[in-house]
Amino acid sequence: MTYFLLALAVITEVCATLLLKASNGLEKWEFGIASIAFYCISGINFAYVLKSMNVGLAYAIWSGVGIALVCIASVLIWQQKIDGFALSGVVLIFIGTLLITVKSSVAIQ
Repeated sequence: MTYFLLALAVITEVCATLLLKASNGLEKWEFGIASIAFYCISGINFAYVLKSMNVGLAYAIWSGVGIALVCIASVLIWQQKIDGFALSGVVLIFIGTLLITVKSSVAIQ
């Protein structure tokens, strides 16, 4: 259940970030309000995750996967460019997050 809530926190945080971009500096306030709602949902889910998971590990997964997904989504949705260095960074984030998740002995308390 902890990993499900963490995945939900990541997905809602990514949606919030994408909605914030779509708000165009809050000119489109509807997207801004939706972004705030999704950030709230993400924070609530993350708070429940922290009841049973090490905070360092949970934050590494939440932020690492979130960064990677936002980078991928920005390329797909807004056709933003990504170069080899940025792609390498995203791959390293993914590998680091996977390594922490699979090999860490402090995953769930």
